[in-house]
Amino acid sequence: MTLYTNYLDEIETRKIQGLNPKPIEDAALLNEIIEQIKDAGSEHRAESLNFFIYNTLPGTTSAAGAKAAFLKEIILGEANLEEITQAFAFELLSHMKGGPSVEVLLDLALGEDASIAGQAADVLKTQVFLYDADTDRLQAAYKQGNAFAKDILESYANAEFFTKLPDIEEEIEVVTYVAAEGDISTDLLSPGNQAHSRADRELHGKCLISEQAQKEIQALKLQHPGKRVMLIAEKGTMGVGSSRMSGVNNVALWTGKPASPYVPFVNIAPVVAGTNGISPIFLTTVGVTGGIGLDLKNWVKKVDQDGKPILNNDGNPVLEQKYSVDTGTVLKINSKNKKLLNEDGSEELADVASAFTPQKVEFMKAGGSYAIVFGKKLQTFAAETLGIEAPAVFAPAKEVTSEGQGLTAVEKIFNKNAVGVSSTLPLLAGSDVRVKVNIVGSQDTTGLMTAQELESMAATIISPTLDGAYQSGCHTASVWDLKAQANTPKLMAFMNKFGLITGRDPKDVYHPMTDVIHKVLNDITVDDWDIIIGGDSHTRMSKGVAFGADSGTVALALATGEATMPIPESVKVTFKGKMADYMDFRDVVHATQAQMLKQHGDNVFQGRVIEVHIGTLLADQAFTFTDWTAEMKAKASICISNDETLIGSLELAKSRIQVMIDKGMDNDKKVLQGLIDKADKRISEIKSGEKPALIPDGNAKYFAEVVVDLDEINEPMIADPDVNNADVSKRYTHDTIRPVSYYGGDKKVDLGFVGSCMVHKGDMKIVAQMLKNLEKATGKVEFKAPLVVAAPTYNIIDELKEEGDWSVLEKYSGFEFDDSAPKTTARTEYENILYLERPGCNLCMGNQEKAAKGDTVLATSTRLFQGRVVADSAEKKGESLLASTPVVVLSAILGRTPTLEEYQTAVEGINLTKFAPPLEVPGTARSVHY
Repeated sequence: MTLYTNYLDEIETRKIQGLNPKPIEDAALLNEIIEQIKDAGSEHRAESLNFFIYNTLPGTTSAAGAKAAFLKEIILGEANLEEITQAFAFELLSHMKGGPSVEVLLDLALGEDASIAGQAADVLKTQVFLYDADTDRLQAAYKQGNAFAKDILESYANAEFFTKLPDIEEEIEVVTYVAAEGDISTDLLSPGNQAHSRADRELHGKCLISEQAQKEIQALKLQHPGKRVMLIAEKGTMGVGSSRMSGVNNVALWTGKPASPYVPFVNIAPVVAGTNGISPIFLTTVGVTGGIGLDLKNWVKKVDQDGKPILNNDGNPVLEQKYSVDTGTVLKINSKNKKLLNEDGSEELADVASAFTPQKVEFMKAGGSYAIVFGKKLQTFAAETLGIEAPAVFAPAKEVTSEGQGLTAVEKIFNKNAVGVSSTLPLLAGSDVRVKVNIVGSQDTTGLMTAQELESMAATIISPTLDGAYQSGCHTASVWDLKAQANTPKLMAFMNKFGLITGRDPKDVYHPMTDVIHKVLNDITVDDWDIIIGGDSHTRMSKGVAFGADSGTVALALATGEATMPIPESVKVTFKGKMADYMDFRDVVHATQAQMLKQHGDNVFQGRVIEVHIGTLLADQAFTFTDWTAEMKAKASICISNDETLIGSLELAKSRIQVMIDKGMDNDKKVLQGLIDKADKRISEIKSGEKPALIPDGNAKYFAEVVVDLDEINEPMIADPDVNNADVSKRYTHDTIRPVSYYGGDKKVDLGFVGSCMVHKGDMKIVAQMLKNLEKATGKVEFKAPLVVAAPTYNIIDELKEEGDWSVLEKYSGFEFDDSAPKTTARTEYENILYLERPGCNLCMGNQEKAAKGDTVLATSTRLFQGRVVADSAEKKGESLLASTPVVVLSAILGRTPTLEEYQTAVEGINLTKFAPPLEVPGTARSVHY
């Protein structure tokens, strides 16, 4: 069997699934195809030509190298094809986006044949994905007097690769499609349980919303030729929960336009909208594809004659419709005037200026943000090489300043890491900033897409300016099934070669680690002034400032060591009062959201940085707060820590990085050792007083301030998806926070889950302490509902083993993971026992393990979206309620939610995660868990 016949067999299999041939990325297969093209008598010649031209992945895939080499032969006359002329070969090279294609174009442009060199130079002028090796060749040729090199550099200096592109349409006609009412999670656009197929764009596209929705979208496109389908979150926010490039890819696949006629299933320019706009991290992803994200404001709060919101019986504001966006409504977007208009343009419906900032318009014109990032870099290089000043082609970075105004914590971090700033005054919120990134994280269900993005932008090695980067295996840790076996080693090998520290060693020198990515990033972040980019919405570190990002932005950060974004506004969160002895810090986190809504009415956290003054908690525990800020719809969060507490957090981080080194995870460049050295330097700065822990200025300006009263938190708090709320838009938000007494001690719980990134070592110890206490009180431990426990990292398990807690958990467990024989199939039925699962995301991710359909799950995780942890059954909606570890454990033991009295009795003497406002406790305070 040849590779080609195997490919034909795969094509037949895909036909059964209603799929086209999979795009080719392997050079060995493409070389067979090229040989068949060269053979005039080959029975496969016609289809081989089609595969070569239209079905080969560009960038730095090995297939792209083979394609570029063959096109070079054609251009030089070494191979003659009637179907691919010299001009067509150049056109095909122009669509290959760098890597081998740029190398070939440089060979030709700097070669002996002037006619060919001129054509190659014209194509090179349209390319932006050039790296040091490419620009070094151009620079050397220019210095040697090569006229074509000079011509190319002059074109780059004038940014003709951008200026010669057509402007975006002044008037864009759209037809609406309401995807759902209420907040739309990216799970609706790209379900977590289909994560394995994300790198296969056509296959993954079949999971967008539903098959019925896909048919309706197709019907709208047929009914309205020339119009773009605009996907809408009615009465909600579009894209909450995560950035998810695969979600934008799916929307673009069904509603966008092809990026190139020669690259299948890569579409750009989707149009998405929401009554309350687009989630910030999702909006960044929309920009990657040059799409449009609109804030519709088509429903507004109804007010009384005094201008105060009218509330319904549930205490929620009554909304009234300003204008309709029902499915099938035709609207016009005027990109010049930045207005949303009715069908004939006679009525202005909304101001959409925020969607058409100069920077976003550039992304739209260029077909995505990458081209702008690389284009600016290329223009700067060319101008410096020519010794001229680069003309002002791109929209100038917005620099907001105010003499004498103090800085928030995020403003301080951005100013410290800013690149290419012209202002002599510090930049404030609202400024557009290019910043150096310190730490980057890639996770496994988006990692294959990140690898694809790196290949498509022709990147081959990690940026040397990064302090460190990590590739995790946590999202597919639960089940070592055939999909994980196929995808994970391939991903780890790519990322390891690229320069990341990887959870799995391609050479199997160290034991495969499935540690939760956010926890690892929290450990390897060793400076409170760092900027972190991670391929997951929960990239919310308790040191530095971290931003969850799509797979493409992660790729860009890995390749360039930079990111570009506006400095966000901040909301200051402080605390007063005292925690009750029987409360857990998780309850403080939930109460923060509830009290914020009570104080401000609207979610003032949305799209902003939460600057939380939480200085007495070590990084592990403070992470419980920062992690949850993703569900608060915040852009990011920053912990303001006391000096001594920060030193303790850095010492803990050092010890855990050393464990990684001892396991053999460091690479040739000693990245992990470099992080320990950086932590030592930071500790020394703090101790000496040279540079204390980061704090904002006293006269910093905040969008809002929230003061959390700990005295008001008198019982455990539960985040409820409120699945039966009569108002659909109120379901599956994270804003419904209820006290445990609301449930009357009789709400049935079908499964408990302690795990995900929201728990730390202390939570595992709480489980062990509760089980020991229960046995002491009743003589036995009996579960009336299954309890799934998944520690977030292996080092936590190792520490628990050393301290004796793991043996307690083992004693009461009915199942314990075995890395020598990992599960190969997902569990579909649960017994009423304790399951000790492999470190990783487990149920929270929803792509492998899930609760039974229709179950009521009580979990420590962050996800209560419909279908994520638990799907609906025909009889009952699945519910994922979120609570603290002790509430979850007790509920699994009782098979129901506890009463307040039962809870207080159960946690008596238990070392819960405690917190007191920094002003009331010395900075040297330590949790009982450390």
